[in-house]
Amino acid sequence: MSSPEVLIQVLRSEMRAAGITYKQLGQRLEMSESSMKRMFSQGDMSLSRLAQICKAVGVAMEDVLRQAADATPHADTLTLAQERSLVSDPKLLLVAICCLGHWTLEQIVETYTISETDCIRYLVKLDRLELIELKPLNRYRMRVSIAFHWLPDGPVQNFFRKYVVNDYFAGRFDGTGEALLCVHGRLSNPSAQELVQKIRQLAADLARLHQDDQRLQASERDGFTLLLGLRSWEFEQFTAMRRSKSD
Repeated sequence: MSSPEVLIQVLRSEMRAAGITYKQLGQRLEMSESSMKRMFSQGDMSLSRLAQICKAVGVAMEDVLRQAADATPHADTLTLAQERSLVSDPKLLLVAICCLGHWTLEQIVETYTISETDCIRYLVKLDRLELIELKPLNRYRMRVSIAFHWLPDGPVQNFFRKYVVNDYFAGRFDGTGEALLCVHGRLSNPSAQELVQKIRQLAADLARLHQDDQRLQASERDGFTLLLGLRSWEFEQFTAMRRSKSD
């Protein structure tokens, strides 16, 4: 993640901590909500604008710059041992996934049958596993990048393959904001790599929209899961119908 991106992430974090939305920030700076969102998404602001935003949010610009400077590059994956620790306890894995979705402790406890004491214990474990950095008042920041993904064919992916995939695809995919596509094509390796990059960008877009919508009321949001894959593959029964080379 580049320095401007880190700075924008710090500003967003400070806005969340202060409970300030883009609309409220825009009103304080006499700008429209759309202009404010565009400025943050593009990461394009002058030093004077940065100072105005910091003042409107109620944080010292020096603190924002220091946080951005102290931010270290985050890993895109966990280690094999870290993932094994997660799948050894389904509730720990659940809390980890909630953290990746930037849920608060209160939201986790309100939604799932996990006591506050147990949830704190799981957060401590995730801190030791270096997925999060636990802060005072049971707040946390992620220690993985926005491009984070599970290890290919690793413990968590295998867990999902065994227990989650069938349940996920059992849905009708006909609700608002839902879609299921299965598209086949014959591609060169460069074209396939281009699609992989677009898939990663789409995943990053979901993460960005999720962060933006954290400022909405819980009743205005719902849980959506994006499951993407691209591989050289043919359905086994179709492969069995292929002509042999001697035909």
